[in-house]
Amino acid sequence: MTLNLATLLEDSARRHPDRDAVVLGETRLSYAALDAAAGRVAGLLASRGVRPGDRVALSCPNLPYFPIAYYGILKAGAVVVPLNVLLKGREIAYHLADSAARAYLCFEGTADLPMGAEGFAGFGQTDGCEEFFLITADPAAASPIEGAQTLGRALAGVDGTFESVDTDETDTAVILYTSGTTGQPKGAELTHANLVFNALTCNRLFGGLATEHERHLITLPLFHSFGSTVQMNAGFAVGSTLVLMPRFQADEAVRLLQREKITFFAGVPTMYWGLLGALDGSVDVEEIARNLRVAVSGGASLPVEIIKQVKERFGVQILEGYGLSETSPVATFSDPERDPRPGSIGVPIWGVRVKLIDPEWKTIEGTDEVGEIAIRGHNIMKGYYNRPEATAEVMRDGWFRTGDLARRDGDGFYYIVDRAKDMVIRGGFNVYPREIEEVLLTHPAVSLAAVVGVPHDSLGEEVKAFVIRGGDVTEDELIAWCRENMAAYKYPRLVEFVESLPMTATGKILKRELTDR
Repeated sequence: MTLNLATLLEDSARRHPDRDAVVLGETRLSYAALDAAAGRVAGLLASRGVRPGDRVALSCPNLPYFPIAYYGILKAGAVVVPLNVLLKGREIAYHLADSAARAYLCFEGTADLPMGAEGFAGFGQTDGCEEFFLITADPAAASPIEGAQTLGRALAGVDGTFESVDTDETDTAVILYTSGTTGQPKGAELTHANLVFNALTCNRLFGGLATEHERHLITLPLFHSFGSTVQMNAGFAVGSTLVLMPRFQADEAVRLLQREKITFFAGVPTMYWGLLGALDGSVDVEEIARNLRVAVSGGASLPVEIIKQVKERFGVQILEGYGLSETSPVATFSDPERDPRPGSIGVPIWGVRVKLIDPEWKTIEGTDEVGEIAIRGHNIMKGYYNRPEATAEVMRDGWFRTGDLARRDGDGFYYIVDRAKDMVIRGGFNVYPREIEEVLLTHPAVSLAAVVGVPHDSLGEEVKAFVIRGGDVTEDELIAWCRENMAAYKYPRLVEFVESLPMTATGKILKRELTDR
């Protein structure tokens, strides 16, 4: 069966040619214009020798150029390899070589984030990558990097009537690199069917909540699976307007929620925490609440306390989902036919099966027993690109093991307990940092917390909490409060107050950096 992920954009361009597809500040690009621009990119790539199945890397923040390049690569029948915009030259060279990229499109960046310079340096270190296109903010601008051709000038004379290549549903559409928290990053191969099914299933879930013309605020980076599937692919599939934020800033996000009459917001927990902290007297919270219909969280476990505060301020129930790059990404989501259960990642989405397993892959049947989440369905990747051994470690008989620990209640709702690798073993007892963080956030003087295990001579590991304060409390007072509210083996004996927590580009807290302190 022929299927190309670019169909999601092309169909909406046919049905809603004049509707705004993307908005960035004063720039508004219609569906017809976006589709034509993507066609020009496809034509350029084909003219430079890019063939169906070739890999094409893309480094770009949340700008209109991202979907233009993304769908242009797909139209050419090639494979998109989105790269984290924070990567340095050496890391970019690794990704280009590992994915055997044939071409690379890279945004020029800014003085603070010189993406173009880093990208061109990485390109120069990669023998197999033959074409480099520098995306400039002004398409007519000369290249600020000697020897680098600009995409704008390369596109001169290329029209937008390119006829999309027919690809099979099992062909690879996108290679998403995992964060590389253990070992070198690996590229998860996702097919056209993986991503089309995931986008359409998202819209099936949101169907009873969504408006006829959804307006998304895109704060999640589009190079990440959460933003690209749940908002870009799913949004374009139903003719939504995407309001882009190149970098999440809570105060600006709140202003955009109000000004652009946003109906759909998706974010990771730290973004919701930021929005709550940005509600000052200049914000019309009631107007935001009148428009905002759908709020989605994923990427990390959402503290119940934040769910409660968002419901109180914005009048919207945050719906939680769960997934990974390897699962396209959505695997479970709040059941649209039942009341949301705060703290739960919901139930398996349509066409997907989930179970809990032990380290030997044996199924755990009991209610509220902790096991590792395993997933099977249309969302599971083909495997890690050119890594059969790594693929075999996580896949068996169509099941993918996630490395995440969870429990399942009597009604089939799943609850994340923690990452298997984040679990702290203190004196022989299993301590789940997420549980400790949930309790800490109920303290009135705690704004945000991250709990890790640190080495201890006799216990093996000790529990330590890094805390951003939202009020007056001393370390000793907070430890004493924890002792009163948690079992003796759980509560943190060590507390360190910090001004900020290290985070990834997607807003996840980098616990591995905390454990190295």
